Amino acid sequence: MPGSALNTAANLDRPDDFYERLIDMHRDLAPEQSQAVNAALILLLANHIGDQKVLEEAMRIAREQGLDAS
Repeated sequence: MPGSALNTAANLDRPDDFYERLIDMHRDLAPEQSQAVNAALILLLANHIGDQKVLEEAMRIAREQGLDAS
């Protein structure tokens, strides 16, 4: 995907199913384990994307959204 822009449009066929699996992934984990699982997932997906500019844009947007939520 080099040279791509971050796609922020809805792009999941079944977003509710994905969200349910994401929640299930954390079920019965201690907070530290949950954070480690999140980090592992982020790194796996970042490696799959492989485009530094796209990843930096995603980090910027995620941080802005996180700051807006607090």
